Amino acid sequence: MSALFEPYTLRSVTVPNRVWMSPMCMYSAAPDGDARGVATDWHFQHYASRAAGGTGLILLEATGVVPEGRISPHDLGLWNEEQAGALKRITGFLEEQGTVPGIQLAHAGRKASAGRPWEGGRPVGPDEHGWTPVGPSAVPYPGLHVPEELGVEQIGEVVDAFRASARLALEAGFRVVEVHGAHGYLIGNFLSPHSNRRTDSYGGPFENRVRLAVEVVDAVREVWPEELPLFFRVSATDWLEQDGWTPDDTVALARILTGRGVDLMDVSTGGNAAGVTIPVGPGYQVPFAARVRRETEMPVAAVGEITDPEQAEKILADGEADAVLIGRQLLREPTWARRAARALAGDVRVPPQYGWRP
Repeated sequence: MSALFEPYTLRSVTVPNRVWMSPMCMYSAAPDGDARGVATDWHFQHYASRAAGGTGLILLEATGVVPEGRISPHDLGLWNEEQAGALKRITGFLEEQGTVPGIQLAHAGRKASAGRPWEGGRPVGPDEHGWTPVGPSAVPYPGLHVPEELGVEQIGEVVDAFRASARLALEAGFRVVEVHGAHGYLIGNFLSPHSNRRTDSYGGPFENRVRLAVEVVDAVREVWPEELPLFFRVSATDWLEQDGWTPDDTVALARILTGRGVDLMDVSTGGNAAGVTIPVGPGYQVPFAARVRRETEMPVAAVGEITDPEQAEKILADGEADAVLIGRQLLREPTWARRAARALAGDVRVPPQYGWRP
């Protein structure tokens, strides 16, 4: 059997194959910027079409746990019942198609209150439904707002928000929750000395900088059922030569999170430092995932320029990852899983509305 089309079980959840959809923001929850953060018909058709295309697990885009935790005023949120109700329509359809529904819970930190990328991604203010972002320190991401430094009490409120959002995710029908600790957003801001200049118990040495990540994971695990898996997304490197988050740090964090109830690490890179040189190319982030898998007991998913079925198959067959997360290729080709199954002689479900035709 093709490794890409072997089922994969985490806790009580069995994903029918290893073709998983990476979280990718749609910036479409509030076309008029009304800050409600509610999923629309756009989200339904977007995720539904990839489920009908055979994708085994779909992780919904970075979803703000509080209004000021969104990247833009147009992002999904999950801090109230209205938002959970709109998402339930999506999770129900995904499960009907045999796809496992997952969601990435996030706080954008110092990169929050920005415009949509196709409109330039510039910082937006109160007159455009924007706000003042927050971070571990008053150190801005180049070109964006200067964040307010979070106090210890406010950090506790962030942890509480992740806990509350995880409860709503369960209510909305999700079977997997991923904590977003990558790409220069709030948890990643705390992890890296590049953005974390604190001198209290949340800054300085490694054990302090990972404190927020551990507290958020613990809070989510308090309310996320024991039988359901929890993922953590990390940027394995800031791509800085010094004073940044490193692959060694990532391995150390994976060992800690393994003991805190995290079932899989979603390994990406970058996003916290501007102006760095990143050697982008086919599978360029896979070695970072492979190292975590090799040196720890943490299962991993690989991501980044994975576009060809044979490439994905080799990653799994060589033991570099337990699953692959497909991003841009699934935007271009919603039925990529079906094409991969044909190429690899794998078995993938096809909706009866399509499959009955010769």
